[in-house]
Amino acid sequence: MIKKELGLGLLLVVISAITGAINPAFLSLVNLLNMANLIGLFGVFALGEGLVIITGGIDLSLGSMFALLGVVFVDLLTTYQVPWPIALLAVLLGGLTLGGIQGFLITRLKMQPFIVTLCGLLIYRGAARYYTTDSTRGFGYGDEAGALSDIASGNVAGVPNSFILLIILALILGVLLHRSVYGRWLYAVGKNEEAARFSGISTNIVIATAYIISGGLAGVSTVLFVFYTNSVSPSSFGNFYELYAIAAAVLGGCSLRGGEGSILGIVLGTALLQVLQNLVNILGIPNSLNFAVMGTVILIGVLADHQLQARRRRKLALAGLARTAPRSTLVQGQQGASPRGADALPVRTGDQA
Repeated sequence: MIKKELGLGLLLVVISAITGAINPAFLSLVNLLNMANLIGLFGVFALGEGLVIITGGIDLSLGSMFALLGVVFVDLLTTYQVPWPIALLAVLLGGLTLGGIQGFLITRLKMQPFIVTLCGLLIYRGAARYYTTDSTRGFGYGDEAGALSDIASGNVAGVPNSFILLIILALILGVLLHRSVYGRWLYAVGKNEEAARFSGISTNIVIATAYIISGGLAGVSTVLFVFYTNSVSPSSFGNFYELYAIAAAVLGGCSLRGGEGSILGIVLGTALLQVLQNLVNILGIPNSLNFAVMGTVILIGVLADHQLQARRRRKLALAGLARTAPRSTLVQGQQGASPRGADALPVRTGDQA
């Protein structure tokens, strides 16, 4: 994975340099801090999506989950005047619960992750629109959660708190994925779930916890996005955000077949995606083509992964042939020399009798 991450980092530097050469405003401090904020906002839930993809699954419900959790969060603060720590805890528990339900359906009822999360995409969005009668929820001019707003949308020495939170979560999940037994289980399940089960790994628990972590990070992202937009429209809030997460994970080296990926790669993929979108804006490409650019990025990432997998299989096949060739030559030499060798052996006395 080190080669992928180095290549991705080099690509990020090259594209940033090209964008800066086209428009020097790209390298301005204001633009860089704004991009850091966006990288933090989108990177948090992209980490959860990456863990799910490593297990060989996919989560299409993230954007709709934002809408449902977002309207509930705003309603708790404004309509019911719930203290913000309780409202924050409710949103986080809601994300964990939704992720747990999806994990249960996938592992216990053996449903396909694509179908389960696609149904979640439709159900959560529909529930959010029904709950609000398709109306927008916002904070207005009140100060319902001033302290939490300062934490979510503030900064430390100019660096956005969302970006700092992304770095902290990336370090924690990096240790979990790359330095723990659970991380090895994730990779094993993604490579071959049946073989992992026969090896004694509780594959159902591993897969379910990946969806639970993804749901929890979705709850964290919901709070960040609510204070970033200050309002939640259930029909458009978080719309297609799951595509951003999938694109960031694929760009970061996560294989949609499962069993591959890294936390650093997901963070770099998120950063590259934001740089590409900034480049689109600088080149004057209409915003309506953003999704076209996103789809192209995902397609290129999948094609690159397919080519790398094919190249790796060819290398393994050639290495296997190289190992077996000397052995087969030796066997053939022994078979060719055996008749004469048998004739040259002395005959024992018992055989003569």
